[in-house]
Amino acid sequence: MSSALDRLKNLTNKISSYETARKQNLKILKDLFKELGINKKVEKFEDLFDFKAVNLSGVSLSDGNLGEIKKGRYLQILAISYDKNATQKSKNISLAYFGRVENVENELKEKVVEFVIRYRFEKSFMTLEHYHDMLNNFGQKSE
Repeated sequence: MSSALDRLKNLTNKISSYETARKQNLKILKDLFKELGINKKVEKFEDLFDFKAVNLSGVSLSDGNLGEIKKGRYLQILAISYDKNATQKSKNISLAYFGRVENVENELKEKVVEFVIRYRFEKSFMTLEHYHDMLNNFGQKSE
């Protein structure tokens, strides 16, 4: 019994920790949204999540070399929109352009990388909620 109670406590703590991290993430993400000038291209913060994804050019987002610049490229935040009725289904939209990556100050580059990671963190929660809601369409089978 104690083992089950301990597992429940651990799970509750983890869920609470995720929700706290999510709230903090959204707050910082909103600040970066304005600071990086993305609000000039996307009027409302909430509309940012209508994009299928947000990506980055000029800098690596890989776990092993996060933030490493790709020389000769341009630092840019790209949004990917998707329209299933269009001839070309997906479309890249530049949300912010910062010039040649070698010329961008390190602090700005780090904020750009942070923005994309924070966006993806929140988007993953939204995806999780979406599929959780979809599961409600399936009836519970009695055992």
